[in-house]
Amino acid sequence: MTELEKLAKQIMKEAAADGEPVTLDEALEMAKMEQGAKTSGIDKVNPTERKKRKPVEPDAEKVEIIKKIHEFLLTNLDESATIVNVQREITFGNYSIQLIKHRPKKEG
Repeated sequence: MTELEKLAKQIMKEAAADGEPVTLDEALEMAKMEQGAKTSGIDKVNPTERKKRKPVEPDAEKVEIIKKIHEFLLTNLDESATIVNVQREITFGNYSIQLIKHRPKKEG
């Protein structure tokens, strides 16, 4: 009995125990996929060794725009306006404003 057949039989037993029995052909197909996943290197990635991200500098222009909108709201509309995120969002009453900076369009 090959390793693939052993794995297929194990899959059949597990599926039957779960109350969803599978045929031998289905189990063989599942075993092939499982073996492919093991050899593809996907499971070899160690999540604790992930590359650390650089801290992102706040966009000064966005921060300034948010501050100006916040000041406007405080003086003209609603005294309960609060900045949720310094470079992204302001909430007031039942509303919120989000500032989104779009990427420049690609040329070519």
